[in-house]
Formats: sequence, C-alpha cells, structure tokens
Amino acid sequence: MKAAVMTRHGGVEVLELVELPDPVPGPGQVVVDIFAASVNAADYKVRLGEAHYGQLTLPHILGRDFSGVVSAAGPGADLEVGDEVFAVTLAPGDGAYGEKIAIAADLAARKPPGLSHAQAAALALAGITAQHALGESAQLRAGETILIQGGAGGVGGFGVQLAKHIGAYVITTASADNAGYVRTLGADRVIDYRATDFTREVSGCDVVFDTVGGDVQRRSAEVVRRGGRLVCVAPGPELAAPSRSDISVLRPNVFRDRAHLDRIGELYALGAVRPPALTHFDLADVARAHELSESRHLRGKLVLHMR
Repeated sequence: MKAAVMTRHGGVEVLELVELPDPVPGPGQVVVDIFAASVNAADYKVRLGEAHYGQLTLPHILGRDFSGVVSAAGPGADLEVGDEVFAVTLAPGDGAYGEKIAIAADLAARKPPGLSHAQAAALALAGITAQHALGESAQLRAGETILIQGGAGGVGGFGVQLAKHIGAYVITTASADNAGYVRTLGADRVIDYRATDFTREVSGCDVVFDTVGGDVQRRSAEVVRRGGRLVCVAPGPELAAPSRSDISVLRPNVFRDRAHLDRIGELYALGAVRPPALTHFDLADVARAHELSESRHLRGKLVLHMR
C-alpha cells in the first residue's frame, strides 16, 4: 500500500510517500481501505516535535481520523467486509495517511448515510473533541453564554453547531472573511480577532472553549464569569496557569470510541450539525496540506484522498 510517512521531526520535507506491506487484522481488528483522512493541527505539531503523544517509532504514519470500507475482519470483530466506517485512531498509533489501516473494530463506527468519506473523516476527531469539551468537561447548558475561540476551524466549527443545538448563546472569534461562514453554523455573534481584542468586547461568559492556545488561552480567562469554565483543547504545552482562581480551567481527556462517533451520526441525522467546509488534497500532496494547516488560517478541514 502507499502511505505518507514522517521520517524524522522537522519541516514538510520529512514527509515521504512510500510503499509498505498491507496490514493484516488481528483478533478484534478490521482492515479498512481508506478513502479519505483528515489533516489536523496536531499532525504538524507532532511532525515539528511540538506535541508529544508517547514514543513514536520512525518512520511514522501520521493521521488520526479517516473514513473507508472494511476489506478484512479478524476473529471477534463485530464489523463485516463491505461496511462503510469512519474512525479515530488511538494516540500515538496514528496511521491514517495511507491506503489501508488495521484498527480495533470497536474504535470504528458505521459511516452515517448521506455523508461522503471526506465529510465523515472531517467530522470524526473534531466531533469527538467538541463533544468531550462541551458535554463531559464544560457540561454546557441551555441558556448559557459560550465564547468559542476559532469558530471557523474543524473543532471550533463543530463546537459552534453543538453549542447552538444545546441551546447556548454562541459567540465566536473568526476573521472577517469567515464571519459569514460561522454564522451559517449557528454563531449568534462574531468577533473579528484580527481587528478587535475580544477581551474588550465580551465578559461574564459561562464557558470559553479555546481551540487556539497560546496567548489566546491565557487571555480567555479574563472573560469567564466567576465560577465559569475555560476549556482548552489546542495541542502543545501544558495549560498555562490561569490568572484567576475563581474559574475552572479544564483540558478534556478525549476518548476515541464508537459511542461518540455514533453520536455524530445522530446529530447529523437530526440536522443539528453539518459537515465543515473542505479543502481537498491527494495523498501525494500531503506536504502542501501540512503547509496550509501550519498557516492556521483555515475554514473547516483539510482532507487527503487515497482513492
């Protein structure tokens, strides 16, 4: 099979397209012929050595979420050959930047009808992350006000839709170019982060959901009400010490499992969420995809096509 591997930490030049043996399913595993895989910010941060998810064996296949068709099933697997599935790998396993992957069957869910493989891949990790952040961690409730930092991105965009479905008042930061896009996702108010300091525009938020990190994370504490929650998911260094002791600062433990993937399908069927805007690349163009991801000026998600 063809796969894009990271040979060492560094720039996009460390990404190489190689031929590897086809994987074989073990007990409880399936082999999935991957049609599309998502490119996440965590991918380039791992490539650069800025984010660590356990010891990596080099060369390493990046890529965490994907969609495809089961082509082989090991003993005890509860999926069948021909099933269309989407899934998120367990860190630091990765492996989705290739034509095939062997994965535990219980990490995969049947792809929601109506979604293309590219759309399903783009929703997988972003959807799971937002569910953990807003549901399990922040426990966002109807009637609360939430500020979502980076609403035009994959996780932020799913978060905007999920927060609106829960019944919150949704404020988000986005560039002026993406203001219309995030409003279509359900944002009630949009702050142009390039032109406006959000700390001068909002205060007293019940929840701030930060997908950006760095200085944005630190300043986000300023706009949370007393007793409110700041939830951070940007990969990288540990959470900065909050400037206040009267708020909860949380980093979700994002479990990758079938239950949360099935919930994405349910939300899609209800019309509560829709796929993000997509930018498409062939697997051979993985370096260009990483360059765009690293620029951090994105709308929606980047997707690699294998077939």
